[in-house]
Amino acid sequence: MTLTIHNTLTDKKEVFRPIEKNRVSMYVCGVTVYDDIHMGHARSMIVFDVVAKYLRYSGYDVKHVTNFTDVDDKIINRANEENVDPLELSARYIERYFKEAAAMGVGRADVYPKASESMPDIIKMISDIVDAGFGYRTEDGSVYFSVSKIKNYGRLTNQKLENLESSGRIATDEQKRDPMDFAVWKSAKPGEISWDSPWGKGRPGWHIECSAMIKRHLGDTIDIHGGGNDLIFPHHENEILQTEAVTGGPLANYWMHNGMLQVKGEKMSKSLGNFFRVKDVLSGYDKQTLRYYFLSTHYRGPLVYGEEAMEEAAASLRRMWNNYSELKAYAKSADGTDDAEKMVKRTKDEFIRNMDDDINTRGVISAIFQMVRDTNKMMAERTLSRKGAEDSIKLLDEIDTIFGILPGDGVSDDSLDAVMNIIIEIRSELRKRKLFDIADMLRNKLDEVGLKIEDTAEGAKWKKI
Repeated sequence: MTLTIHNTLTDKKEVFRPIEKNRVSMYVCGVTVYDDIHMGHARSMIVFDVVAKYLRYSGYDVKHVTNFTDVDDKIINRANEENVDPLELSARYIERYFKEAAAMGVGRADVYPKASESMPDIIKMISDIVDAGFGYRTEDGSVYFSVSKIKNYGRLTNQKLENLESSGRIATDEQKRDPMDFAVWKSAKPGEISWDSPWGKGRPGWHIECSAMIKRHLGDTIDIHGGGNDLIFPHHENEILQTEAVTGGPLANYWMHNGMLQVKGEKMSKSLGNFFRVKDVLSGYDKQTLRYYFLSTHYRGPLVYGEEAMEEAAASLRRMWNNYSELKAYAKSADGTDDAEKMVKRTKDEFIRNMDDDINTRGVISAIFQMVRDTNKMMAERTLSRKGAEDSIKLLDEIDTIFGILPGDGVSDDSLDAVMNIIIEIRSELRKRKLFDIADMLRNKLDEVGLKIEDTAEGAKWKKI
């Protein structure tokens, strides 16, 4: 079986062929950190968490990058309201992001670049855009991308430039040479956070940061670019223009977009005021129910959020948990003779077939429930052998390394990841204080229990050995 991905760029399922054999570069647009994350963010986070985990399960070495937009109008406005520094505000919400991501069982990306820490890369890319003739400076020191210089704009949305322009979806600005042009550098307003640049003090436009971060951390062309489908236009369309203006090649070979979370037919968003914070939802439901709720629907489809939907997810998940617990109890005194080899193999084949079919988590859950019905019947009839029960449990545990919906009996991989990142921070502080003997002792003790810390060019990483 071969992994296929629905590529937004072609609107077709395509066989996944990475640029480098057995290696995958994946960039997923993160959040603008001016408030707590909501359930709309959670869907994208969990979807691409599952994508990354399945790629690794399939044998790929994945480098996953997710950014933080920590310089933005919304951040500046909120910081002014609270009378704090904008970067102080964004740092607060980044810290909360990591706590809530861990609470949802979302594994960490390999790199989390911030706009505020990427200015040299951003300014270099803008300079290259201007030098290539695709950008121009305005009187106030802003820089705009000249969309009219591009022949094939609108590839992701499959729309022509004139249709986008006539739709009224483009903000007007008297400084623009063309209504479709967009800012890659915004001149600083009095008292506003800013950085020095060849065009004067200012800060980056929203789209340019992702292009610069991708080029810096993953290269000119990446395998997978992900995000919510509300980002397709204009954000991802403009990313393509910026990158290709500089590199001359494609930004990404595969574009994956998750569907929006809706409330009464509208997209969930902070601007509409119809959002539900993740921390509030997790006060009433465990992370497994939250993940099950998202994964029981195909990632590309719309999903309606509400109390009733969460209760239905919780009820379905309880049936799975009951079967899982009963299998464990049954295995201790099983006296049947049926090893259930065909059933277990069929379920595993269905798991891989569905995941290879554009990450169809809904199909996987259907296959799991078929196994639940089969094993419940066999246990009731006392025909399931101990091996059959143990193999069923083993397969459920194997699938759950990706899905994260079963009850944990110990420290989960995601919890261990959180603990190890804390240890890495402690070790880094010890080294800063020149307490190298204690730092080395900490690393050696971890080696003894099968956990290895490696120092890389991108910082310390850990892995099981």
